[in-house]
Amino acid sequence: MLRLASMLYSIIGTTLAGILIIAALTAGYDTLVPILIAAGVGAVAGLPVSYLVAQAITKNKI
Repeated sequence: MLRLASMLYSIIGTTLAGILIIAALTAGYDTLVPILIAAGVGAVAGLPVSYLVAQAITKNKI
């Protein structure tokens, strides 16, 4: 399941980071520090999300 979670993380982590960067830019935070914070939060939030998605896939709940 770790292999599946790591493959999913490459998609989920970048997607969440991109969504949060767009949200930060839309909110008017257009300097470097808020953009890096948004990208970091998205990358960290992608870890449990990808694990939960991999767990759901392996248990045939999706």
